[in-house]
This record gives sequence, structure tokens and C-alpha cells, in this order.
Amino acid sequence: MIETGVIHGRFQVLHNDHLKYLLAGKERCRHLVIGITNPDPTLTKTDHADTARSSAAANPLSYYERYCLVRAAMEEQGYCNEISIVPFPINLPELYRYYVPLDATFFLTIYDAWGERKKQIFENRGLVTEVLWRKRLGEKGLSSTAIRKKMVEGEEWENLLPDSVVKLIYRFDIIERLKRKK
Repeated sequence: MIETGVIHGRFQVLHNDHLKYLLAGKERCRHLVIGITNPDPTLTKTDHADTARSSAAANPLSYYERYCLVRAAMEEQGYCNEISIVPFPINLPELYRYYVPLDATFFLTIYDAWGERKKQIFENRGLVTEVLWRKRLGEKGLSSTAIRKKMVEGEEWENLLPDSVVKLIYRFDIIERLKRKK
């Protein structure tokens, strides 16, 4: 088993497929560092592989809210001391050393050009990289964008998120905020 792994995501909102991804990373290491990408606008840069990911509309939750969602979901699974949650400016690899251990194994999944681009970024920095799975975009499953849309339109969405995350969505009044930004 690997000592330390690093995994990342925007988690705008954290859904059940995100949780499967996080748990797959945790299964491979003793300690998992979970990097929250696009932590704030100053640490977010557009990448040609997926320009939409950096837009304000694609990043409506704060770093703190996403930190709480990730923490709650992982605690719900029984992981407290075996994880760390940090900001992770994915598009600014020169800053990685300030946020994550560079001697860790970097986990990722690949569905599209953006996944391939991240793998390339990691490998170009000499980071040990492990692809957890590679699938076609049509096989990706849940989408935070689609879930946020369901929230705004009053459709069923709660079953797509861990219970602990659903509670925080309501506590943070995220649905009302999303509706106001529509």
C-alpha cells in the first residue's frame, strides 16, 4: 500500500460518483490528501483543454463550503484521521509544492481532453501518477453541473449526493444562492 496519495476535484457539489472516486484513491494509500481545485479566482486559470471549468458559473461554491462537503462525506465513510483536505490550484503546477507532498502518488481519472491534460501536467512535473480509471465521456456518470441544474429547477437530486452532503447543501442555503445567480 502507498503511504500518501493525492487526489483532486472541484466538487461543485460533491456527489456519489465523486465519493466513489475519493474512496478508490483512499483504498490505495494510508493517507489521502484531497485537493480542492479552483479554490478561489486568484488560483484559477483557464486551460485550453476545458475552458468552462474556470468560469464563475462553474464554480459557485466557496472553498470552505466544498471543504465541509468533502470532510462530511469522508467522515460519513469513517475516514477522519486518514485524510487531509487542502486547496489545490490544478492549473498552477509551480505552486503544488506549497499545498501537497510532491513525493505522493497523484491519482486521477480520465474521461476527456481535460483528464489527459492533467495527467500530462503531473507527468511533466515528474510526479508519480496513477490513473484510477479511464472511460469515455458518455460513461462518466453524474455531473455536478446537471445536479445544480436539478436543484435550481426543483427536480429530485438528494439521492445523487451522500446524506451528509445533502444536509450541508440545505444548511449553507446553496439552492437559494444558485437560484439567485440563474
